[in-house]
Amino acid sequence: MAQHQQIRREPPSGSDIPDKLYFRIGEVARLCDVPAYVLRFWESEFPQLKPHKGGTGQRLYRRRDVETALHIKSLLYNEGYTIPGARQVIKTEQKQKAPQLALGIDPGAVSVQQIRKLQKDLSDLLALLSKAPARPAVHPIRAPRQAAPPRRAGVEKLFDLQPQPVDPKDDPKS
Repeated sequence: MAQHQQIRREPPSGSDIPDKLYFRIGEVARLCDVPAYVLRFWESEFPQLKPHKGGTGQRLYRRRDVETALHIKSLLYNEGYTIPGARQVIKTEQKQKAPQLALGIDPGAVSVQQIRKLQKDLSDLLALLSKAPARPAVHPIRAPRQAAPPRRAGVEKLFDLQPQPVDPKDDPKS
């Protein structure tokens, strides 16, 4: 009688990935045991999976991309997550992996004098930042406009015209 084979193989672990700089989509599809179109679909659904495209337009996956694809496959196929659920899991894992910057201060080794010096430095910095700038931060490109002369009312004042007496012979009204 024929022997039964497992339907699903265990995905390769990180150590099973060959030591190469770039992988083509076919190689990644074989490593993940999924068709290439599934990888292309995952690229559109998971922003973490972004292979580099070479000059010829071929997708070139790095080791990090292959590991991400294997992780996505594990979440979807083995753990039963939906695509939005797997996307959320990966996002939270990335947040947890982001290292928090250390202050480099050992709480037990800090003396009262160091704390007082730090407080003084911070208050000096606050005072410096609170001061108004001594000169304008932005220098004008051109000189400020001069004040315009006051406006005169009427045409006579504008042209300094004095009314001339009208000769009754020239007056059209008469």
